[in-house]
Amino acid sequence: MSTTTESGMAGPRNTSREKTYKKTTSSALKGAIQLGIGYTVGNLTSKPDRDVLMQDFYVVESVFLPSEGSNLTPAHRYPDFRFKTYAPLAFRYFRDLFGIKPDDYLYSLVNEPLIELTNPGASGSLFYLTSDDEFIIKTVQHKEAKFLQRLLPGYYMNLNQNPRTLLPKFYGLYCIQSGGINIRLVVMNNVLPRSVKMHYKYDLKGSTYKRQASRKEREKACPTYKDLDFQDMHEEGVYFDPETYNNLMKTLQRDCRVLESFKIMDYSLLLGVHVPDQSHREGAEPGQAGGDGRRPVGQRVLYSTAMESIQGDGKAAEALATDDTMGGIPAKTHKEEKLFIFLGIIDILQSYRFIKKLEHSWKALVYDGDSVSVHRPGFYASRFLKFMSTRVFRKTQPLRFSPSKRTRTSIPALKSSSQEILSMHADERRREDRRDRLGGACSLASLDGQAVFVSYLRPDLVPANPSFYDGSSMGTTSSIFVNVDNHSQKREDAASSSTFTLEDSAICLTSEHSTVDVDIDRDDGSVLDVYL
Repeated sequence: MSTTTESGMAGPRNTSREKTYKKTTSSALKGAIQLGIGYTVGNLTSKPDRDVLMQDFYVVESVFLPSEGSNLTPAHRYPDFRFKTYAPLAFRYFRDLFGIKPDDYLYSLVNEPLIELTNPGASGSLFYLTSDDEFIIKTVQHKEAKFLQRLLPGYYMNLNQNPRTLLPKFYGLYCIQSGGINIRLVVMNNVLPRSVKMHYKYDLKGSTYKRQASRKEREKACPTYKDLDFQDMHEEGVYFDPETYNNLMKTLQRDCRVLESFKIMDYSLLLGVHVPDQSHREGAEPGQAGGDGRRPVGQRVLYSTAMESIQGDGKAAEALATDDTMGGIPAKTHKEEKLFIFLGIIDILQSYRFIKKLEHSWKALVYDGDSVSVHRPGFYASRFLKFMSTRVFRKTQPLRFSPSKRTRTSIPALKSSSQEILSMHADERRREDRRDRLGGACSLASLDGQAVFVSYLRPDLVPANPSFYDGSSMGTTSSIFVNVDNHSQKREDAASSSTFTLEDSAICLTSEHSTVDVDIDRDDGSVLDVYL
């Protein structure tokens, strides 16, 4: 083949010369990948399911696929090659953990042609995307493949504890041997779906030394920017609601702690930003992408979308599963412009080995050691988290109630009014006690000169009130009739009365030496206090 179609995040474009990798054409490499994976996965289905053992992480299966075919392999038009599968049982467990059935895995990788993506990095790796947007196939170096093999037991333990992670999800590790050349491949989850146009794409490390996109990169239709570019283009960062922000930072902290324990550094956060308003202005429909011109369906793999990958209950992810965001995380700019964020941690197969230590030491002599990308894992994780939590991701502040000036100045008035109410209740209580002591009666002077106490429960029996201050109206000896309220009966019943004379108590009340003070409470018309 003299030409091939390359499709990346910017869409398809024609090239005049086919890419090669280690003297192998891209078309031959894609064909060998599909033939090898189709054979190994199909052969693995015949093996019974069982628990993963420690030795399963170090098993390597190999099969030879000649161009003319054999009793076990089909014939093909590519050069003869040998296909190796690393830890097949362990990776089968990983695929089962994320709900990937063998038939779906084969259909995505084998039945449909692979789409080649443009490489934004400087590693020289090739990237292939399945047509359903589910999986990415990446070529890796020998040291990276070896490191992933050593990483598998710890990776297995981490996924069991926390399937919701932004770390790469590895579904298979393979090697193609042809003509004395080894091409190693890893199958991972796809972070940026083609069905949603990425208006901005960033590769963020948290460092500043030479972290700016080159002129050649900027000339691309969809360039991948870096840390300094993000600070210039999104100076205020990206805002999430408090719950989403906390879930995102919790996931990043956990993932960085895992990477630090494996002595991994120089990883990046791949960040894709979709602007819905900009898509509407451009007149583009969500889902327009892909080399075949068809709209891919939503990703079906568990925890594959950005919303599912962060630490949450999954309700928000379920709500976004059917819309055009394809699982993006809702966000806003400082100008309240709506965004959808797609992200994931990539390039985790770099350990802090002797070569990296030398690189850091040499750069630290010439530049600021804390600003260079290569650093010891602990410092790298701290710098990475600080940059993400303060420069890239920010939390929207909830609306707080601010009392008005009138409300603030009325607080003392409320206190004083409450004190007045309490004092009024106290006065009423004292007044009621006084009425109880007097038997609930009202005193009035009778027309014939006698002081008569009449129950306040019978206001219809109260006679006209004569002049109580006329001394001649009172005799030298007065009889007082007291009507005592019986509390054990209802108020409707007539109160029992008892009669006593002042003579029995040896009290003499005369008009010459006695003074009568009358305190009449006219508020309710039922209380008449008499002070002798």
